[in-house]
Order: sequence, then structure tokens, then C-alpha cells
Amino acid sequence: MSAYKIISFVIVLLIAHLQYRLWLGDGGIKQIEQYDQKLQELGLQVKEKKERNEQLYSEVLDLRKGQDAIEERARYELGMIKENETFFQVLE
Repeated sequence: MSAYKIISFVIVLLIAHLQYRLWLGDGGIKQIEQYDQKLQELGLQVKEKKERNEQLYSEVLDLRKGQDAIEERARYELGMIKENETFFQVLE
């Protein structure tokens, strides 16, 4: 074999190896797409958690402000009523 054929063969093998690593290897395009999808999912989870935290924080502020928020919670979540108050339950 001539030197040119050997060099050409080595270059083709090197290119094939680099293409394999680019498309299928560690840190390749396929893995980057998977990481990007996972990052988007995590970003959505973070957004949902932030919204939930904001809701909880506003509830804490309401509870700290006064008795109205506590009374409202007691009425709707625990079914409590005030003294000398009549409770009516409407059935549909």
C-alpha cells in the first residue's frame, strides 16, 4: 500500500471516530438534548414551587395581621361558629 492510502485510511477512521463521539458519545448531541429537556422540566418545577411559596408566604402574612384570617380559616376548614351564632347548612 502506498503512504497516501494509509494516511487516507487513518483520516477516514479518525473522522468516523469523531462523528461517533459527536452524535452518540459522552457529551454528544443526544446527551445534550436529554440534559436540555431535563433542565426545562426542572425549570417548570422551580416555577411551580416559587408560586406555591408565594401563596404560603401571603397566607403567613394574613395570619400574622389579625384575627380575620384565623377566623375565616376556622369557619371554612374546621366548621367552627361564634358564640350566639346560628349555623345553617343548605343542601342541594
